Amino acid sequence: MLSAAQPDNPWFSWEYLQRNAEDVLGFLAQHASLTVQAVVIATLVALPLGAWAHVRRRWAGPVLGVAGVLYTIPSLALFAVLAPYTGIGRTTVLIGLVVYALLVLTRNVVVGLEGVDPAVRDAARGMGYGRARLLLTVELPNALPSIVAGLRLATVTTVALVTVGVVVGYGGLGQLMFRGFRSNYHAEIMTATVLCLLLALVCDLVLAGLGRLVTPWARTARPV
Repeated sequence: MLSAAQPDNPWFSWEYLQRNAEDVLGFLAQHASLTVQAVVIATLVALPLGAWAHVRRRWAGPVLGVAGVLYTIPSLALFAVLAPYTGIGRTTVLIGLVVYALLVLTRNVVVGLEGVDPAVRDAARGMGYGRARLLLTVELPNALPSIVAGLRLATVTTVALVTVGVVVGYGGLGQLMFRGFRSNYHAEIMTATVLCLLLALVCDLVLAGLGRLVTPWARTARPV
């Protein structure tokens, strides 16, 4: 007796996208929204924190050390610890994403500020610049290439980490991946994976372009 033909289970399916376009776009929007919010919040925290660690040198080690310890906490464990206090959903995922982005951003702010040419600082002091004015108008602008590099790395990392939010019911494209694994439907898994990669690529290209706009002096000179 011949066995029944197994249903087709392709890795790529245009039909799946057409039938589930609204669902896929909804999860993509959720994923992008979480990424942007987490990186923006982490940046708003990391900039003053990194600047403070730079000005108060003795605090640089402890600040980066604490951020490093938080970064080593497994994401699943962190979400599990937060869930009883912040609930199941967006808030828990957002807090976790901000925590993980802080180390990369804070470290790059400190490294960028520490890497400013001492001669530039001396020239600014010779012109009568105070500590606050030196930081805001000389050191931070010169540290922008390092800050932008950290921003790009933190953003790409966050795009990947959002998927883990599925454990608390708010994982963006991770929801599609989880559904695909449960049903063993390849097209759903691959669709979510490709969209994650494209989102990370688009975010990185946008930030790279913005970085070039705000740091024209950092562009490599073309050979004559």
